[in-house]
Amino acid sequence: MIDIKIFTFNPYQENTFVISDPDGACAIIDPGCFSHSEQQALKLYIEEKDLKVVKLLNTHGHIDHMLGNKFVVDTWGVPFATHEKVIPELEATQSYGALFGLQPDPSPHPDELLEDGDTLEIGQLKLEVIFTPGHSAGHISFYHAPSQSLFSGDVLFQRSIGRTDLPGGDYPTLMSTITQKLAPLPNDVRVYCGHGPMTTLGEERQQNPFILDWLQSTS
Repeated sequence: MIDIKIFTFNPYQENTFVISDPDGACAIIDPGCFSHSEQQALKLYIEEKDLKVVKLLNTHGHIDHMLGNKFVVDTWGVPFATHEKVIPELEATQSYGALFGLQPDPSPHPDELLEDGDTLEIGQLKLEVIFTPGHSAGHISFYHAPSQSLFSGDVLFQRSIGRTDLPGGDYPTLMSTITQKLAPLPNDVRVYCGHGPMTTLGEERQQNPFILDWLQSTS
């Protein structure tokens, strides 16, 4: 059993996820909390649910997904895990944020570097790490097989895909990731996207115009 709480934070309307097991062990995925009120909303939820934060996870290091990294590590003293190629993205957020009038706290350096096929244990929960580049060079997704829940970051959205015009982005790589790494998962898999509403892989196979066009062009 997995419990999933979704917060939508910061000017980019990024989805932050708190996932927890029946005993209250939890991980925070892509904390986008930027303002004091957003930080307190996250903290209040964890306190009210009596959760024990055991891990901070980043799917990738773009600014909207890491604004709360320092807050999470400072507040709960937890290890931070992501892919090695995410580190340059995290280091670039100070200069990148200045272009948009944001002054994010510098992110802590990851304590744990994840690779494709790794298994993360969050209490009773086991998450599979899937390397999903294309939106960014080091992007990873997290899959909880028992509940068929996929935390896809900015790879796949409802009827859309992640942008590929940022550093590390590449359209053919992204489409190969979606069609070769994610599409083999069951139709009923719920995709918890980095922005916007949840969808399912079955829906996206049938209705996502980017996937349909790509499959047609490569057939």
